[in-house]
Amino acid sequence: MKYLFVVAHPDDEVLGGGATIHSLVRDNQEVSACILCGMAESRSFRPSTEELLEDMQKSKQTLGVSSIYAGNFHDSNLNFYPHSDVVKFIEEAIVEFKPETIITHHPADLNADHQITSKCCQEAAKLSQRKTVDIPPLKQLLYMEVLSSTDWQLDRTITPFVPNLFVEVSWEAVITKIEALKQYRGVMREYPHPRSEEIITALASYRGGQAGVNHAEAYEIAFRRGL
Repeated sequence: MKYLFVVAHPDDEVLGGGATIHSLVRDNQEVSACILCGMAESRSFRPSTEELLEDMQKSKQTLGVSSIYAGNFHDSNLNFYPHSDVVKFIEEAIVEFKPETIITHHPADLNADHQITSKCCQEAAKLSQRKTVDIPPLKQLLYMEVLSSTDWQLDRTITPFVPNLFVEVSWEAVITKIEALKQYRGVMREYPHPRSEEIITALASYRGGQAGVNHAEAYEIAFRRGL
């Protein structure tokens, strides 16, 4: 099966599903990432553009991601772009990669770029039903949780992230996730920040405990076809 992670920023794919990606690749599945704000211009502690591109490739290689579709949308200003432009960029990645599963942000994330990415991805995910392009029907659309955003769902008028799919991952996959995240300069923080090693491993243990396994990453099913 082919899996496409559609995210707002470089590193979101690792935070939301790094251990899952590693596990899928080990199982001979193909994973790609569509990163809308590929240059992350507004990021604190952002390295140079050349360094960021290098970090992105190193993280990709650590996890085994097959390809990255990096957009030039400016982060923190994603809401200023025409909605159709963002949807079209995601659709182009879908047409080229032909995923059967798409994983994206939860629409209630605190980060506005995440919310917009999720909304646009929901629309782009219907592409296979329009019968205008030759792509496989979508089997599932999943929402992931991104530490320091999904855990800060302050708007209670939006339905919060409620995981109902747990992907068992090995301890080695959790460590690989952390190593992939470390490839992005300036992203990791010291404990007790949500993007610290301690919190990342604690969340994997907590989600694993919910599912009756040692470690897991959690998702919410937005759409699923078949058993």
